[in-house]
Amino acid sequence: MDTVEMMEVPPVAKQATAEKRQRRERGSINPDDIIKGAFELAEQVGIDNLSMPLLGKHLGVGVTSIYWYFRKKDDLLNAMTDRALRQYAFATPYVEAKDWRETLANHARTMRNTFNGNPILCDLILIRSALSPRAAKVGVKEVEKAISSLVEAGLSPEDAFDTYSAMSVHVRGSVVLQRLREKNLAGEDGHGDIDDTMAFDPETAPLLAAVTQQGHHLSASDDRNFEFGLDCILENAARLIEQNKKPARKAPARKR
Repeated sequence: MDTVEMMEVPPVAKQATAEKRQRRERGSINPDDIIKGAFELAEQVGIDNLSMPLLGKHLGVGVTSIYWYFRKKDDLLNAMTDRALRQYAFATPYVEAKDWRETLANHARTMRNTFNGNPILCDLILIRSALSPRAAKVGVKEVEKAISSLVEAGLSPEDAFDTYSAMSVHVRGSVVLQRLREKNLAGEDGHGDIDDTMAFDPETAPLLAAVTQQGHHLSASDDRNFEFGLDCILENAARLIEQNKKPARKAPARKR
């Protein structure tokens, strides 16, 4: 740091200098800068509250500089979703045929943990669910690899598709329920779900009262519910693979 920077500057002058330094020159911003800044801002205010004027202020540019590349908020969110999906796809482990059960379970758990750990990713890919053709193509390639591995493991193409689809729906449903619960709790009413707002009467619902008192949840998306559902999907797939291994019975020879 040189001598000039160490000199005391009046507060008003400091503010003016900071604003001048933060303000970018016209034409000095590009789409990558805007998308990166949008992710930074979304971490602070959320996807729902992200706006072009707020983003312009965050980046230190006029809002027209953003509209030059992204005509509306949906266009910007589509670009953010493209980037998020590519990063997510590369971070998700592959499903391997030789140990399909372990790798599919690991695939599901990693997918769930990734979304639960990144609300912005969840809002963009799962809740918003508006993928550009390019982003959708990236997702299709990853699903094709996983289903191909399940076919190699012994499932029919139809059963492999249904197994992966069931796993994917189970993961996404679990994550979205958890995310919506968080949003509801953060709202003005502060209500999460049925497990947060009521207790079961032992006289009218003795089974529900007894089980929920042990820590089970009826509608909340917790680890216990997730693992139970995942195990059911894996067990069904294992049963189908075993069935496919059994040799087909030969039809009895016709009598002449």
